[in-house]
Amino acid sequence: MRETAFLSVMSYILGISASGHDASACLYKGYDLIAAVPLERLTRVKSDGGRVPVESIREVLSIGGIQPRDLAAVALSRSHFPIRYFKHDGFPLAHRIRRGIETFAGGNRTVPMAKEARVGSKADVGEIFRSEEFLKDHGLEEKTPVFFYDHHYAHVLPTLFHSPDWDDALLYSADGGSETGYYSMRHFHDGRIDTLIGGEEMLFKDHPVSSLALAYGFATLALGYKINRHEGKLTGLAARGNPTGYARLREQFKVEESGEISTRFASNQEMSDMIHALAGEMSAEDMACTVQKLVEEVVLEAMQVITKRHPSRRLGVSGGLFANVRLNQVLADSGLFDSVFVCPPMSDQGIAVGGVLQFLLERDGLSKWLSERRVLTDLCLGRDYTGRVDEVFGSRPELEGVTANHIETCVDAIVAGDAVGIFTGRMEFGPRALGTRSIIAAPVEAGINDSLNARMERSEFMPFAPVLLEEHADEVLHLPPQSRDSARFMTITCQVREEWKARIPAVVHVDGTARPQLISRESNPLYYDILKAYHARTGIPVLVNTSFNVHEEPIINTPEECLKALVEDRVDAVVTTGGFYRVKPGASKR
Repeated sequence: MRETAFLSVMSYILGISASGHDASACLYKGYDLIAAVPLERLTRVKSDGGRVPVESIREVLSIGGIQPRDLAAVALSRSHFPIRYFKHDGFPLAHRIRRGIETFAGGNRTVPMAKEARVGSKADVGEIFRSEEFLKDHGLEEKTPVFFYDHHYAHVLPTLFHSPDWDDALLYSADGGSETGYYSMRHFHDGRIDTLIGGEEMLFKDHPVSSLALAYGFATLALGYKINRHEGKLTGLAARGNPTGYARLREQFKVEESGEISTRFASNQEMSDMIHALAGEMSAEDMACTVQKLVEEVVLEAMQVITKRHPSRRLGVSGGLFANVRLNQVLADSGLFDSVFVCPPMSDQGIAVGGVLQFLLERDGLSKWLSERRVLTDLCLGRDYTGRVDEVFGSRPELEGVTANHIETCVDAIVAGDAVGIFTGRMEFGPRALGTRSIIAAPVEAGINDSLNARMERSEFMPFAPVLLEEHADEVLHLPPQSRDSARFMTITCQVREEWKARIPAVVHVDGTARPQLISRESNPLYYDILKAYHARTGIPVLVNTSFNVHEEPIINTPEECLKALVEDRVDAVVTTGGFYRVKPGASKR
């Protein structure tokens, strides 16, 4: 790490995830996360990445009200970058010549930072990176210190930072790959964090073929969907099938005595070929069930091995594999843990946040870092359009609005069967809509799933998620204490109580589970007050919550995007902090 002793505790630090998908940027002031925005919400390209998220950088600086000169440090992912940013002094001659020619030709081809570090035998990637040139090209101050963070460490650090009552924990990440492999395991205990799997030594090692996340992605591709995009469809399909190919696939995977996962595959292509062949032999439902069971059983076995060697009753997980809400339930229900916390932005969006946390950890030391921990209450980290949205809607002649008693008017619409978009406060960070850019509806008719999916041009196999008043969660759900923190962010499933399944069919899956979001008034007053009023009217403390986006588009961000959805009849109405709006009868909706 570069010399950063001069940095103030309240310095501004920019975090950048320049990953191949789900790129993002965030801004901290000291230990306070004040803004975080995924690139996709600004470019409107789903899962956008593969480059430096300049738009996100500008947005978080603007939200924070600062200029690039105000930054004390930049935390940057060790991703792919153009060749021109790499120094090759001291590299093997053939490599220097090849890279010199490529740089002379423009140097725009991107290469993995870790690959260059390995060729140059440089553990400190800062020694081979032209940081000043990079910063200048992306609108930042050239002399700003740059800290290069560990992908997997950045995944899991937020789970520890936002669990202030943990004095020991296992921190586990798993995804489709990074500069240090497919997995990592850290053990926080006795005032230190030990790396058990996936440390810095993996920068200089070949990564064995072992990724369960890639296996799941290959199954997604084999069934005709997009990898890194549609894995959730398989999770929904899995409950409708039988794991007919499980035994053949499971014999290819092994959990080592260390808890590491290995396979018999010689290459990722060989793994892909086998999964595609299996998918050709069975229904989509059975293939989804096969790969779902594989992931659940292998990860659970790994956890059993690791907890025997490194006992802890607390588990923090992150990385793309843990977008799988059913897997998270299996871990929570395993009996191995008293607390399971899934990092809410578990994809590569979230590593910008974790990267800054790693910088702070190395700058200040673990004792100071631990003293700054705090419970994560919400993920409302985008721009706040509260004032402007009512101006935008109120100026449109084709709309009619209600500003007095608009919450009761909204409940009237929901009870009548309408789908209502909610737009309030700051946009959520992470993959889930959590009530500031959501669509809400009554959960009492299963048909709302088909009708709303048709309007949003979606093809989904998982029911919508229920949002519940936190004080009524135990009435409706079998939600164990170890799952409660994750349930605030819709990252885990649980069983619905038998007496409620018929009352809220729109949010209950075929296996009797739901993916809940628990809310309190503190986190989102408008969202809470609508649900509270609906409960008072109907006796049901549950509403449908689904993301406010058309299929293959990101969740909406701005008032204009919300307005477009309303006039295109994606929703029946929109509720904001200041009003309730519909298209006037007879006015065109297109």
